[in-house]
Amino acid sequence: MSFVRSNMAILKALKLFSKTFSSLSSHPLRVCVVGSGPAGFYTVEKMLKAHERAEVDIIDRLPTPYGLVRSGVAPDHPETKIVTNQFSRVALNERCSFFGNVSLGSSVSLSELREIYNVVVLAYGAESDRVLDIPGEDLTGIHSAREFVWWYNGHPDCRNLAPNLKSTDTVVILGQGNVALDVARILLRPTMELATTDIAFHALAALEESSVRKVYLVGRRGPIQAACTAKELREVLAVKDLYVNIHEADLLKSPKDEEELKNNRIRRRVYELLSKEATSGPSHPTSGQRELHFVFFQKPDRFLDSERGKGHVAGVHFEKTMLRENGDSGKQIAVGTGQFEDLKCGLVLKSIGYKSVPVDGLPFDHHKGIVPNVKGRVLKYSSGNLTQFEGLYVCGWLKRGPTGIIATNLYCAEETVASISEDLEKGVLTSTSTSSKPGREGLLQLLDSRNVRVVSFNDWEKIDTEEKRLGRLRNKQREKLTTWEELQELAMK
Repeated sequence: MSFVRSNMAILKALKLFSKTFSSLSSHPLRVCVVGSGPAGFYTVEKMLKAHERAEVDIIDRLPTPYGLVRSGVAPDHPETKIVTNQFSRVALNERCSFFGNVSLGSSVSLSELREIYNVVVLAYGAESDRVLDIPGEDLTGIHSAREFVWWYNGHPDCRNLAPNLKSTDTVVILGQGNVALDVARILLRPTMELATTDIAFHALAALEESSVRKVYLVGRRGPIQAACTAKELREVLAVKDLYVNIHEADLLKSPKDEEELKNNRIRRRVYELLSKEATSGPSHPTSGQRELHFVFFQKPDRFLDSERGKGHVAGVHFEKTMLRENGDSGKQIAVGTGQFEDLKCGLVLKSIGYKSVPVDGLPFDHHKGIVPNVKGRVLKYSSGNLTQFEGLYVCGWLKRGPTGIIATNLYCAEETVASISEDLEKGVLTSTSTSSKPGREGLLQLLDSRNVRVVSFNDWEKIDTEEKRLGRLRNKQREKLTTWEELQELAMK
């Protein structure tokens, strides 16, 4: 079969490379990084620089690299995606290999990776969502913001999401972080401005026919606790011909609020922007104008079904909240007041947080949504005590939770690689001194035995070239291939 021949061709080339490499070192350090997003690539880059003996392989379940940079960054933020040039140089390093279309758990298990490699670093991010666990959450017309972002960014898992933008003029977004603001901006921005970006063709077509005119950004707490950054807020406030509604009463500050603002420059800037918008903007929208409403101090209590019980969301039943200081943390938390009100809508997007997914054999803290670790070293329970999981490390959201910007992963990777280096120096990684592991050769043999068609970085470059070619035909930066079939078929050519 073609995929077997392709894998074997890669294997022969790697055997030749391995012979050359073995003349330099009898025991190369064989490292596998799971996940090719920013956390994964920064880890690879730091490992290659820190250890001249290291051979580093990246595996990813997708046929395409770059993770969140490709599927999470908004299409109208091309400057943020420039980092892929740096990641590409890392992937082309002679001591690095990219293996796409390889899923941890189904293609290869964690225990098998640990047998094949001296060091395994898990950096596969957060590919699931937190849930509210309130009545009506399973109604149609309710999606996670992650799914919506993946849909307009052309992620193959969400190609068929098909949010209905034609049958409603009102969307409620639960959450006020940067992802929520991204989603609101994409819904409200003129499509002519999106047409030259790398937004997926199916999403652009749907947005061009959209009936959405009102978007509500709803938060449990107040404007001082809004989780967005000033940069993202400025962008959504700058959308052309947009009416923005913020109730001035929501901007009143308590002494505790003043203390929060004093100690947090980012929140202070966000509050200033919201205050300026509330006092300087028009009091009413003009006819046909699109609207963005910031709603504070409301938490969803349940989702409302359509009048005839068709199983489609028709609105959200909210409970008004107030802030109360948490005695343990000192932070202000939202508590219900017993006052309720409904907000009618035909589409709800939940932007309440991403969640990492555990795999067999991996310790996992379900409450925090992370792998228990100290500076990237995975910990496990042994005889009632937490001990280090030899040769197993984490980086990125799996390590610290879904927080930070792309650059945050750079510092996160530096810390994890420093831990690996310390463990090597101290002899904690006993397998590196006692035996040579098969590394990428062993991985490819295992994948061949399971008929897993590996997508190499060269294969990805075919996809990249074709997407750019299709983009030029439509005066876009690129036109993404958005189905598993398209991506795999082109990679196999």
